[in-house]
Amino acid sequence: MNFLLIDDDEAVRLMLQDIIEDYSLGTVVSSLASAADLTAELLAAHHIDILIIDMLMPDIDGIQAIAKLHGQFRGKIIMLSQIESKDLVGKAYAEGVDYYITKPLNRNEIVGVIRNVSEHLRLAAFARNLQSSLAGLSPTSPAAVPPSVTAPAAAPRKDGLTAAKSVMRELGLLSALGTSDILDIVSYLQATCPAGSAMPSLKSIFLAIASQRNAADPRREAKAMEQRLRRTVFQGLVNLATMGAVDYTNPLFEEYAPLYFDYADVRHAMTQIENNQKPTISDVHINLKKFISALYDATQK
Repeated sequence: MNFLLIDDDEAVRLMLQDIIEDYSLGTVVSSLASAADLTAELLAAHHIDILIIDMLMPDIDGIQAIAKLHGQFRGKIIMLSQIESKDLVGKAYAEGVDYYITKPLNRNEIVGVIRNVSEHLRLAAFARNLQSSLAGLSPTSPAAVPPSVTAPAAAPRKDGLTAAKSVMRELGLLSALGTSDILDIVSYLQATCPAGSAMPSLKSIFLAIASQRNAADPRREAKAMEQRLRRTVFQGLVNLATMGAVDYTNPLFEEYAPLYFDYADVRHAMTQIENNQKPTISDVHINLKKFISALYDATQK
C-alpha cells in the first residue's frame, strides 16, 4: 500500500511513518506539512492507496482539503484529530473520510485501522479484477445475443420487465450472455403464468421459447439456453459474493443473497474470494429455478 501523510506536526508524521515501516504496512510515498496543494491528480500521480490527514492545520483544514477532491480519490482516507465534536466528525465522514482516529495516537489502534483499510482495498481490487474476468462471459456484439421473443398471448407488462432489468443491473448482469434469455423467460411467464399459479417446469419453458425463436432444433437450443443461464446466474452469484466480501452489511447483499441464490453457495464463494481464490462454476449448485422464480416474483410487485 502507498501512503501519503499530511499533518503540520512533524512528530506525528514521523511516528506514523515509523509504525507503517515497523509493521510492514506499506510505503510512505510522501509526507507533507500542509494540504494546500492536495489534489486528486497528485494522489493519482503518486499511486496513493491510503491518505492519512490531520483535521486542523494552519493553511487549510483536512475536511476542506478532502472536499476539494470531489470524490475523485478511489483510495481510503483516515483522518486524525484531537477534536471529538460529533458535528465535525459527521462532516468529515460526509466528505468521504473512511476512518477517524482521535489524538493522542495509539500505536495499536493505528495498526488495526490501517490493516482493516488495507484489507478492504485488497478485496475491492480483487473484486474489480474478478468482475473483469467474468465479463468475458458477456457477448462482444449484439449478434451474439439471441433475439428477443414476443410473448404468445397478452403483451408483457412493461413495468415487470423494467423491474427484471433493474435486478439484473444491480447484480451486474445487464450485459451478460444469458440476460436476453432471462428477460424472454420473464415475458413468457407474464403472458402464460397468472400470478399465484405454479411455474411450469424449466424444460418446458426453454422449449417453448426455443420454438418461438424458430430454432431449427428446439431441443438443442433449449439445452444451449440452459447453459447460458447457468453461466449468467453463476456470474451473478460471484458478483454478489464479491459485494458481500467487501461489505457484509451491504443492504443489496443482505436482500439478494438468500432471495436469488442458495446462501451456502454464496458464503462459500465469499470465503474463496477472501482467500484470493477464483470461484468456479463446478464449486456451486446453480439453482436456476430459484433464481428465475424469485425474479418473476419481483416483477409481480
